[in-house]
Amino acid sequence: MASFGPTHGHATRLRCIELTFDPHNFYQSASNLAYSIHPEWCEKTGEIDVVQLMGGITNTLLKVTKRVPGRSQTDNDRDSVLIRAYGNGSDNFIDRDRDVATHIVCAEYGFAPPLLARCKNGVLYRYIIGQTCTPQDLITEPVWRAVAKHLGEWHARLPTNMAAEAKCADPQSNKSRSDLSSKSPVLDIWAVMQRWTNALPCASPAQKTQKQLLQIELDRSFRHLVKASQCGSESDRLVLGHCDLGSANIILLPKDPAHDEVRVSFIDYEYAVPCPAAFDIANHFAEWAGYDCDYSALPTKSVRRRFLQYYLESFKAHCGEAPSPGLMLDALFEEVDRYRGMPGLYGGLWALLQAAVSQINFDYTTLAEGRLGEYYAWRAEEDGSRARGGKDMPFRERRWAECQFFSQA
Repeated sequence: MASFGPTHGHATRLRCIELTFDPHNFYQSASNLAYSIHPEWCEKTGEIDVVQLMGGITNTLLKVTKRVPGRSQTDNDRDSVLIRAYGNGSDNFIDRDRDVATHIVCAEYGFAPPLLARCKNGVLYRYIIGQTCTPQDLITEPVWRAVAKHLGEWHARLPTNMAAEAKCADPQSNKSRSDLSSKSPVLDIWAVMQRWTNALPCASPAQKTQKQLLQIELDRSFRHLVKASQCGSESDRLVLGHCDLGSANIILLPKDPAHDEVRVSFIDYEYAVPCPAAFDIANHFAEWAGYDCDYSALPTKSVRRRFLQYYLESFKAHCGEAPSPGLMLDALFEEVDRYRGMPGLYGGLWALLQAAVSQINFDYTTLAEGRLGEYYAWRAEEDGSRARGGKDMPFRERRWAECQFFSQA
């Protein structure tokens, strides 16, 4: 658990600040927002530091700190304000009201720092003292073990029905996913991907064709993974998934003298939505490759099984149940394997949308090609077309099938 505790009760009405973060007036606009939270800073000596924190590729994240003379770095950090300024056009495919509601619920359960306020194009919240996990950190056993345990607690304790729109869609419904409009309530991870597909640009013939093909693949995957599954099984249980658990959204907390183990916290909940636990876990495993798509970093079978053991032990402990039997571990292992291609479709759709609207200096088009390539490689294994065509198995699929255990200190 992180260093912040639960609030035990309903959140008070969130303050709204009638100011906008201006990236062209970086320092002053961030300072003005922080002063609205800490008006007493005006009376204190010391400089205001505004630092842009790196890692994410959707929003701009800034840390604003008042450097009060005579106070330690840790004490100054405790009063620091984080400003998450929303990326250009991201409101078209991210429900910001739901984002805020999720953060508030996470804070109530002790999984997030308290939200301080909203501004016109972002949110302000408390700084979490710790270090951002790196892609290199993520594949070390002490870190992934901590992530597995924290994710198990997250899935066990956070409610999926925190708002009416969080109710899951009936997997037996005959309604096509494409019938969901971009304005319909977000129901589950499938509805999110449908909303993203609906929002894809289609100005050119190539874009129209791509959109049609991706719709076919989304419907096909929904039939394959949801309608064909045995509803109600333990591994199909819906949880509130983080759905963006890459290294940049994992904080390594300061070491606790009473415990030797690494402790972590998760940040940025804008993509959190009800989903099968297997999807959220498979999506996290996909993030081990990072934005560079380094598939040699993906967890092998042995590592995935160890991760799931820690996850299930934590999940059951926080559900008040006995540790999971091997049968449940086997079922979840197989379910995560079935979902291994979906992070490619999920991430590919997201990257295509970002390529159309984002002003952040990042090559979203190449990322989209890589992630969609992961999905199609998985699909070719699932339907046997790769083997029938006599083609070599792609490196990502080979890595996923490897059995040996690896661990980095």
